Amino acid sequence: MRSLVLSLGHRPAAWIDEACKQYSSRLPKDWEIQWRELRAEPRSPSSPACQYMLREAQRIETSLQSGSFVMVALDERGSRLNSLQFAAQCGKWHEQGEQPAFVIGGADGLHPRIRDQAKLNLQLSSFTLPHGLVRVVIAEQLFRAWSILQQHPYHRA
Repeated sequence: MRSLVLSLGHRPAAWIDEACKQYSSRLPKDWEIQWRELRAEPRSPSSPACQYMLREAQRIETSLQSGSFVMVALDERGSRLNSLQFAAQCGKWHEQGEQPAFVIGGADGLHPRIRDQAKLNLQLSSFTLPHGLVRVVIAEQLFRAWSILQQHPYHRA
């Protein structure tokens, strides 16, 4: 199951890149994670957030047109899955040959249009997380999902 992590924003700090690479490198080739960064819309105090979110939604849609991805919106209003449930979902995607695209929104979140188009809206935490940390969490959870499906000892819960 190849996956894509698509994020809006700035280039992450070196420690974030390093953590993501660590988890990515532990995965087999058929579970490769691609990382794609899109430019966030510049903010202005005089314009409403919905304008920025709409333009960012258009960038997301354009970016995902080039592949056959299953869109997964990472959103605070999304479903809460534990690691075993997430692993089961990843297993289904893997069996069906689907490639999930985990979409991390901009500073104001994801436009409702993106949430509506997503096959799954997923909440990683009840906390608000910085975008860089979301990348690390999704990389770790993808590795954990693989380890659960392979009955690898990494997941001990």
